Amino acid sequence: MLEAINTFIEVATERSFTSVARRRDVAVSSITRKIDTLEAELGARLFARNSRSLALTDAGEQFLPRARHLVSEMDDAKRGLADLHADPRGLLTITAPEAFGRRHVVPAIASFLKRYPQVEIDLHLSDRRVDLTQERVDVAIRIGLLPDSDLVATRLAPSKRLVCASPDYLARCGRPATPAQLVKHNCLTLASSASPGWWCFANVHRGAALPIRGTLRSDDTEALLQAAVAGIGVIHLASWMAGELVRAGQLVSLFPGVAAPPKLSASAIHAVRLPGRSHAVKATLFIAHLKTFFGDPPYWDRAQRKRAR
Repeated sequence: MLEAINTFIEVATERSFTSVARRRDVAVSSITRKIDTLEAELGARLFARNSRSLALTDAGEQFLPRARHLVSEMDDAKRGLADLHADPRGLLTITAPEAFGRRHVVPAIASFLKRYPQVEIDLHLSDRRVDLTQERVDVAIRIGLLPDSDLVATRLAPSKRLVCASPDYLARCGRPATPAQLVKHNCLTLASSASPGWWCFANVHRGAALPIRGTLRSDDTEALLQAAVAGIGVIHLASWMAGELVRAGQLVSLFPGVAAPPKLSASAIHAVRLPGRSHAVKATLFIAHLKTFFGDPPYWDRAQRKRAR
């Protein structure tokens, strides 16, 4: 049937049985038989024919874009099967948030390229949410709550936040026993954030953000992290940012057993890709590599460093 669909697309494009037959070096009757068979299978006339002209019927006009889609999907499937039996090669375009990309995606890319040296990666680090279709991106790393979309999403790791302070700060100012006591501490805050979940905890302040105050606000999370290490105050940042400093003893995690409110529990780190893209095999392979590289639980959430790659 696929051959008949290909023949239909060619005839619809050229508006001629004869020219298609001539190009294929077959009899015109061979082309008409394929169209007759397809029309019988579909139960609809695809062409209005007479001795002088050939035109698509309404059914033919409706079927043509679907036929092209079917052929395109089959071509993608064939390429994918061929790629399964060959070493991956060629360009893969990836985007990731800046801080997460520098810390965790770049090391993963380094080990991926060592394993697959014929792959080339075009990496874009940006906190802007990239449109994969318009910008021809193969894989995007997304952090937070993932909205419904046509993208194929793979969960890589949970997205947790830690409340942390340096040992020096806690020695000077005392250690809060519960999240509610943070309102009495010097909390370092993001200057402007549309991200949900900042200073929110389950069963505390009805799940809403605590009315914390502090002497430092910044639009850069790296600056807040460095300020916390310097003993200025308490931070509430992603575990993939602060986890390594906690393991190194430069920061102390204050409430490791306290969860986020239920509405934020689905927050996670995902890799997303477009379905049907010709680079789907390489993209899937890279996403699987990320998942293995990060581990379960991810290495930044482990109590002790066990990463050996």
